[in-house]
Amino acid sequence: MDAFSLLKADHRKVAELFEQLESASGKNKLSVFEQIKSELELHTHIEETVFYPAVEEPKETHDLTLEAYEEHDVVKKLLQELSRARSVSDEWEAQAKVLQENVEHHVDEEENELFKKASKVLSRQEIETLGEQLESEKARKQRGAASKTSSSKKSARSNKSASKTTAASRAPKRTRKGSKKSSGWKSSGTKSRGRSGSKKSASKKR
Repeated sequence: MDAFSLLKADHRKVAELFEQLESASGKNKLSVFEQIKSELELHTHIEETVFYPAVEEPKETHDLTLEAYEEHDVVKKLLQELSRARSVSDEWEAQAKVLQENVEHHVDEEENELFKKASKVLSRQEIETLGEQLESEKARKQRGAASKTSSSKKSARSNKSASKTTAASRAPKRTRKGSKKSSGWKSSGTKSRGRSGSKKSASKKR
């Protein structure tokens, strides 16, 4: 897949997620937003790591590339602000709409201006090579994200297991202490009654 086709496929995927966001409600809306956030973070990363450096130098695409960097910064800030929310409010909805509009504007400029000019300054081979590099970096980033998620889940499970073990180890200690006290009280009572009984029987014999 060439660079432009790969990036456009990302754009289509995010556009579909924004459509889902509009029709979703409550926790489902936050869930869809997390998908949008994940896709946009991955997309902006591969563009800034692989694609933009390749089109930043040529005069024809220089200014558009710098503008694209700035637009990415705006999107990142909006994503950070929106991700802090634990529930959907009217303000959150309005801010999500601003995010969507910013992304749509960015996509429109990239596909209709930057990509068109870049296709003229890059050779066919360069475009194919960039596509391979974008794909490779995308896969590397996704593996890293999956690894982090797996590690955090393992950590959470081990923490739960540790807390259960601690609670379990404390419980028997309390039981043992209680049983010792109980046992001591009963045995002393039994002994005193035994001694008292034997003295009484001895006096009767006399």
